[in-house]
Amino acid sequence: MSKIGLFYGSDEGNTESVALRIRARLGEDRVDLFDIADVTQLEIANYRQLIFGIPTWDFGQIQSDWEEFWEDVQELDFTDKVVALFGLGDQFGYGDYFLDAMGMLHDAIVERGATIVGHWPIESYQFEASKAEIAGEGRFVGLAIDEDQQEDMTAERLNRWCRQIAEEFDLKGGAHSVIALED
Repeated sequence: MSKIGLFYGSDEGNTESVALRIRARLGEDRVDLFDIADVTQLEIANYRQLIFGIPTWDFGQIQSDWEEFWEDVQELDFTDKVVALFGLGDQFGYGDYFLDAMGMLHDAIVERGATIVGHWPIESYQFEASKAEIAGEGRFVGLAIDEDQQEDMTAERLNRWCRQIAEEFDLKGGAHSVIALED
């Protein structure tokens, strides 16, 4: 069984917490977890299936550890890699920049050959603008999490998204093998 590499950046712990919850749902034996602050290009290159987690800071800024790794992202070859994205943001406090960092990461890796899975509907979110929104499709490029305003919706969103990417990653057992915990 090939493993999934889950890479995240987190300053205050919310993105790390979500990453741990995703790993629990998909199975700890299937997912290797990495803080982007402690990795090299080689560690990402070792995986065919990847999950990237990135929060948006302030007015559409990239989280600090991802920002330090950004040149590495732009040098990696994502050809033949399947990538799912999740992003954290505050849709009410920063509604003009909701999940912009996830959109910027998406664009950087698609330009380098990545195939993206895990698109997520924009319904049930209230925001003004987002670089993570796929124009005209009513979807984000990945899972949208708002731990500031909609924390009560996170567990169900994670359950649904993990089932979805289990199918899209074609994990053995598909969506039925995902541990859908209510937490």
